[in-house]
Amino acid sequence: MNDMRPINVAPVADVPVAPFVPGPAGTHITIRGLTKYFAGWPLYENFDLNIPKHKIVSVFGPNGCGKSTLINMIAGLVPIDAGEILFDGKSLADTKIGYVFQNYREAMFPWLRTIDNIAYPLKLAGKSKAELDRRVAELVASFDVKFDLNRFPYELSGGQQQTASIMRALAPEPEVLFLDEPFSALDFEMTLFIREKLQEVFMQTGTTMMLVSHDLEEAVYLADEVLLLTKRPTRIAEILRYGDARPRTVATLSEPSFIATKKQSLEIFQREVRR
Repeated sequence: MNDMRPINVAPVADVPVAPFVPGPAGTHITIRGLTKYFAGWPLYENFDLNIPKHKIVSVFGPNGCGKSTLINMIAGLVPIDAGEILFDGKSLADTKIGYVFQNYREAMFPWLRTIDNIAYPLKLAGKSKAELDRRVAELVASFDVKFDLNRFPYELSGGQQQTASIMRALAPEPEVLFLDEPFSALDFEMTLFIREKLQEVFMQTGTTMMLVSHDLEEAVYLADEVLLLTKRPTRIAEILRYGDARPRTVATLSEPSFIATKKQSLEIFQREVRR
């Protein structure tokens, strides 16, 4: 029988620090010794991971394994207890990131017009009005925006708000874009639209992306790599590579390679859930 008592956590200062080992060529995010406890219980312990550059990595695993917590720690939104995370050898402070939250209603500033929400990261970075206008115009063209950006977020539909939220995350041209279940509150029509636009952005820019999803089909469809996690304390179950050409379309869902990758992902997921 498993001993279910909480374990005592040694102070970080008492934990020996292993030498930092860089990832292989082409690694963008290098994670070494990542450790995180909640109320004395381990979520991640001495966790290592390499995230490749210019790829979309989907994160999938059992409920409670810490999928969102993982990207939140990498993005600096949740503090870590131990470990090191580097972006191309740089710290987070020296890296431009974008983040798309699951709850777009709370992510947007309700007192700012939608266009000002989108431009906010640029204003924060001290960009000129001309630079703001140019970048927002690029995003409007890229996303083929048909709704009125002069309206406040609460005056828009959910899909329009999430579109604006993604545009805001992309405004500063981030090196890494984190997406935490960005489609979970959208209807199917809007989900298909956002999937298409994200692929277009990725094909144009090659921005490294990490996507947390609770939908296995979506996780595989968008990914170059599917990161499958175990139950807590969370480890890597498998990393599956999926290489169908982009842009992926509805026809992709019938491709033998897609079906095989989804089937293998499901088998690994079910194995981990049963453990």
